[in-house]
Amino acid sequence: MIELITGGVCAAKGFTANGIHCGIRRNRTKRDLALILSEVPASAAAVYTTNLVKGAPLLVTKKHLENGTAQAVICNSGNANTCNADGVEVAEAMSRLVAEALSVAAEDVVVASTGVIGQPLDLTPIANGIPTLAAGLSVEGGAAAAEAIMTTDTIQKEVAVKFTLGGKECHLGGIAKGSGMIHPNMATMLVFLTTDAAIAPAMLQKALSGDIVNTFNMVSIDGDTSTNDMVTVLANGLAGNPEITAEGDDFTEFMKALNTVTVQLCRLLAGDGEGATKLLECHVSGAADLATAKTVAKSVICSSLLKAAMFGADANWGRVLCAIGYSGAAVDVHKVGVSFRSAKGEIPVCVNGAGIPFSEELAKEILLEREIDILVTLDSGDACATAWGCDLTYDYVKINGDYRT
Repeated sequence: MIELITGGVCAAKGFTANGIHCGIRRNRTKRDLALILSEVPASAAAVYTTNLVKGAPLLVTKKHLENGTAQAVICNSGNANTCNADGVEVAEAMSRLVAEALSVAAEDVVVASTGVIGQPLDLTPIANGIPTLAAGLSVEGGAAAAEAIMTTDTIQKEVAVKFTLGGKECHLGGIAKGSGMIHPNMATMLVFLTTDAAIAPAMLQKALSGDIVNTFNMVSIDGDTSTNDMVTVLANGLAGNPEITAEGDDFTEFMKALNTVTVQLCRLLAGDGEGATKLLECHVSGAADLATAKTVAKSVICSSLLKAAMFGADANWGRVLCAIGYSGAAVDVHKVGVSFRSAKGEIPVCVNGAGIPFSEELAKEILLEREIDILVTLDSGDACATAWGCDLTYDYVKINGDYRT
């Protein structure tokens, strides 16, 4: 049984965290430097953005994780440390500063940065802040760390669960940031996951890589794939379960726990899109195969016209059909059905590829809710998929019109 709990990245045994304002960001009320520590070296895995332009922290982290081990995570917000001539040197220096403060190996430090691209990252405030950051590490510090990695996010994003492996209670939690520039092919956000489960690095990587194709890769806010972001997971084994070294019942249960956390983080990320007022979930069922279901769901959730219609609570189902039609998936459009659903009810609007009479008043009431489900049936098989996104509002343009200046 998997149960949601509190604690975020500190829910698992042996993990502490903290977040402070060190001076990278001008606003002194906003934390801008986060730290997560495992009391022992942990198995580690990560997935990275597919953007050819990659932030220096990703390059350093990828090198550090070649041995499948890490013990700490340092992340700053306010500056992406991307497209800078000295970016790698700065990221490596951040690792060394953490290593010195925590008495860990510099090669066991995950480094991440998020914020404006193309501006040099001054190491001075980070160097000055790390002693305070390290001294304040605590099991209650997950929320402060979640706040410190935020950029245009409006809410902290943290989730945790408990579950059982080999008769031992285990915990898995995570924090995430991401509001704009979200269109992953892993990854376009920052996500830090921690667990006290014992699992070999190779199996941890297998679990993470297998999960993200159905979770974070199915989120889209604005169609832009970021340069910097990644998902990392540390597993320190302090729960005491027999180490997972191969597929089996324990690996399956671990995957379920991981998926529970990542799906919840996906919902938080999508619902907090820049300027968003609504979380959109597109559920596709009856597809001929999984690839078709995922292609259709992602195409619908990425449609700017549909996103705008959802902002206006307009049941313009034709935009759903349009997005399906240009998705590239082999779909019999004459079998497609569409419904909209929210806490106010569900209303079918299209059957067999054609519109049906429905109450515009009821549809408006349904679409005025904060969370909207777009239900698509293809009537061609048993495969299904879900994608997450948000509406497109005036505020998205306002936020990004002067993001740098």
